[in-house]
Amino acid sequence: MGFKDFVKKLETKHQPGLTSSQLFLQNYDLQPVEPERRQWGFWNFVAFWVADSFNINTWQIAATGVADGLAWWHVWLTVWFGYATVGIFITLIGRIGAVYKIPFPVASRSAFGISGSYWPVINRAVMACVWYGVQAWLGGQCVQLMILAIWPQAKNMHNGIPNSGTTTFEFMCFFLFCLGSLPALWFPVEKIRHLFTVKSYLVPIAGIAFLIWTIKKAGGIGPIVHQPATLEGSDLAWAVVKSFMNCLANFAALIINDPDFTRFSTTRKSYVWSQALTIPIGFALTSFIGIIVSSSSTLIVGETLWSPLAVLGAFLNNGSGGARTGVFLISFVFTLAQLGTNIAANSISAGTDLTALFPRFFNIRRGSYLCAMIGLAMCPWKLLESSNQFTTYLSAYTVFLSSIAGVITSDYYIVRRGYLSMSDLYSFDKASVYMGTYGFSWRGFAAYIAGILINVIGFAGAVGADVPIGATYVYNLSYFTGFIVAMLVYYVLCKIWPPRLTKDEWSELSVEEVEEALGFSTGYEGQNPDDIIDDSIEKKDNISLKVYSA
Repeated sequence: MGFKDFVKKLETKHQPGLTSSQLFLQNYDLQPVEPERRQWGFWNFVAFWVADSFNINTWQIAATGVADGLAWWHVWLTVWFGYATVGIFITLIGRIGAVYKIPFPVASRSAFGISGSYWPVINRAVMACVWYGVQAWLGGQCVQLMILAIWPQAKNMHNGIPNSGTTTFEFMCFFLFCLGSLPALWFPVEKIRHLFTVKSYLVPIAGIAFLIWTIKKAGGIGPIVHQPATLEGSDLAWAVVKSFMNCLANFAALIINDPDFTRFSTTRKSYVWSQALTIPIGFALTSFIGIIVSSSSTLIVGETLWSPLAVLGAFLNNGSGGARTGVFLISFVFTLAQLGTNIAANSISAGTDLTALFPRFFNIRRGSYLCAMIGLAMCPWKLLESSNQFTTYLSAYTVFLSSIAGVITSDYYIVRRGYLSMSDLYSFDKASVYMGTYGFSWRGFAAYIAGILINVIGFAGAVGADVPIGATYVYNLSYFTGFIVAMLVYYVLCKIWPPRLTKDEWSELSVEEVEEALGFSTGYEGQNPDDIIDDSIEKKDNISLKVYSA
C-alpha cells in the first residue's frame, strides 16, 4: 500500500467528489443530519437533562451560595430563576441545530466567517478537553469510594509515584474511570441517547435514597435550613446576584453546545419545552437535595461537607456492611452520572470541534477519543493542586463563551431572521456570502471583542488582581453583560454595514428562484417563499448542501 492509499484509508466518511478545499469544511459528521439519524424525541431531551442535572458540580453550585452567607431558600430561588434563564438561552441557540440540522462549528460560520469560525471552535475545544480531564478526575474519586467500600485497606496502598501531586491509588481510580469511559465514546450521538435514558432512571433514585439516608443518620434535616442569611443590604443583594449568575456560568459551554444535540431532534419542536422546563425543574430539585444533604452532614460529622463525595466518605468511617453496600451503590451511580456529564458537556463537543478543525481525518468519534487522551495526559490533579483558583479561571471563561453566544444569537435572530444559505456555509468560494474579508467577519470579531472588554477588568479581579468595585459588580453580571454587549454591537455594525444575504434579500426571491436554490419542486407555485420552507424540508430526504431558509 502506497502513502497516498494509506492517507486515503485514514480519511473520514464524506460525500464523493469533494475538492481539497471542500474537504476542509465538511464530512459526514458536519453535514446536516439526514432524516434517518434524527432520533432524539421529546422524552430523549427530558432524559438527557434529568440525567445531566444529577452531577457533583450541581450540588456544589448551590453550596457556594450558602457558604457565601445566603439562607438556603435564597439559594434555591436563585437556582430556579437561574436555570429557567438557562432554559431560555438553551432554546434560543438550540433552534439553529433543530432547524438546519447543523452543529455549532458550522452555525458559527455565518457570524464569524468561514475561516473566522475556527476561533470560537478552538475556544470551545480547548475548554472541553480541559474540563474532560477535570470531570474525569471527579469520576475517579467516585471510583475511589466504590473500591474503599469493598476494600477499605486500599487507601494504604504503597505510593509508587511520590511528589507527583497524586498517589498510586488515586491515579489507579482515575485511570479506571477513563478506561471505563472509552466504550461509551464509540457510539454515535443519535445512539448515545440510550445512556442518558438509563441514567435518568438510576441517578434520581440514588439521589433520593442518599437524601433519605442522610436525614435518617442525622436525625433531622440539619441546622442550615433553619439558619438565616448572614448578609444584609447590598451585600445580600449582590450575593443573590452572584448565586444566580453561578447557574449561568455552570451552563456557559452547554448553551453553545446545544445545536450539537438538537440537530438530531425528530422535529423542530421536540427540543423546545423538553429543555425549557426540564432544566429548571431538574437542576432545582437536585440543588435542593444537595442543600439538605450538606446541612444534615453538620449533625453527622460536626462540620458542613459541601461535596456529596465527602459525605459518602464520612459514611464509610466505622460503617457497617450495609453502609458500605449503600456507599458502593450510590458511588456507582455517581460514577455513571460523571460519565454521562463528561460525554454531554465535553467529549461530544470536543469531538465536533476537532471534526470542524480537521474534517478530512477527524469525525466525532475520533475527536472524542483524542479529547479523552488529552484529558488523561493533562494530569488534572496537577492543575487543581497548582492553584486553588483553577475553578475560578474556568468559571471566568464565561466571559468569552457568552460573547460568542451573543454574536451568534444576534446574527441568526436579528440580522438574518433565521435565514441561512447552506451551500455558502460549506464553501471557501469568494462568492460565498459568509466569506467576509479573507474568510473573516470583522463585524463578528468586533462585537466579540466588545463583549469581552466590558468584563475584562472584572475578569482580572476574579483571578486575583486589585480592581475597582464597580468593575467587580459588572463582572458579577458577566454572562448578561458579555452576551448583551456583543449582541447589540453586532446588530449596530450590521445595520450600518449590512452583510450579504439578510432576511430582506431572501424575501425578494420569487418562488421559482427559491425552488432553483432548493434543487427540487416544492409544489407551492404562486405562494410566498416563506410558506415553502417547513414542508419542503420535511419532504426532501437529501437536503445536505442545498440552499434553504427557515
